[in-house]
Amino acid sequence: MPCEICIRLAELGLASAWLLLFHISPHLCTPYHPPDTLINMAQPVPPSWKDLGKSSSDLLLKDYPIQGTSLEVKTLTPSNVAFKVAGTRDSKTNAIAGDIEGKYVDFKNGLTFTQAWTTTNLLRTQVELENQIAKGLKLDLATVLNPAKAQKSAILTAIYKQPSLHTRATVDLFKGPTFTADTVVGRDGFLVGAEASYDVLSGAISRYAGAVGYSAPEYAITLHGLGNLSTFSASYYHKVSKDVEAGAKAVYDTKSTTGGVSLEVGAKAYLDNAAFVKAKINNAGVLCLGYTQALRPGVKAAFGLALDTTKLNDATAGTAAHKVGASFTFNS
Repeated sequence: MPCEICIRLAELGLASAWLLLFHISPHLCTPYHPPDTLINMAQPVPPSWKDLGKSSSDLLLKDYPIQGTSLEVKTLTPSNVAFKVAGTRDSKTNAIAGDIEGKYVDFKNGLTFTQAWTTTNLLRTQVELENQIAKGLKLDLATVLNPAKAQKSAILTAIYKQPSLHTRATVDLFKGPTFTADTVVGRDGFLVGAEASYDVLSGAISRYAGAVGYSAPEYAITLHGLGNLSTFSASYYHKVSKDVEAGAKAVYDTKSTTGGVSLEVGAKAYLDNAAFVKAKINNAGVLCLGYTQALRPGVKAAFGLALDTTKLNDATAGTAAHKVGASFTFNS
């Protein structure tokens, strides 16, 4: 039978302390297994549906500013009001798009209010309420209004997170209306997720998808079946060392007329604490390079280059095949 000390440690959730005590002094008592409720508490909250495979996606998609030049400025006031101004110049069309955003966070009441205005005259509003109605429950209302064209949209989302469970329900109030739900369950690194959309007017499921994966501190593997299980993808991410990361993604579309599998592989290497380089290439022969440098605290510059290696000797290829860009971020 367990002694009083071991039982008390187990009830407090101090499993590691109990194990240490048992291994040091095995004669004190017989092994004691904590209740299932204590074991379940050790399970982390799994990622959301949209974040399954995020490590690989971030490695292959982020920090490659090849579409043009962008500038982003963020400031924060002492009263928890944050402002962000962002602009992008498209290298292909030379069009400039931007937006200004203000965000207020009330940490005490779990309330976040965001308002943005874009150069296309869109007014975006988002209200978030977290951990007030129930622990782990977040309500999110996002609206978009175009005054010039009298167009509007409103999406209401409820997110519930608990150990081993991450679920979300979304209602598009003006389109359909359409109800979308997704759920991810996790246990000991294994992840299983599914998503489905239901059109209220037609009374039918309009979209469904599924995914399975495994996540560990050093690597992650994810398999997706998207577009009513017509498109399948497999991705992996590996943190080779503290300075090197690698990843890849393969996609097979059963409806594609060209057939075959598209493949993309990439890597990231830290040069020092303030700079890193990234590189990726796909089976179409497009090579992308990225370099990011922290110039000083709060100031970051990134540069990107994309080369179509199949057209390096084509003098007429121009910007259609090769792209270059840069981004600058100021955060105070």
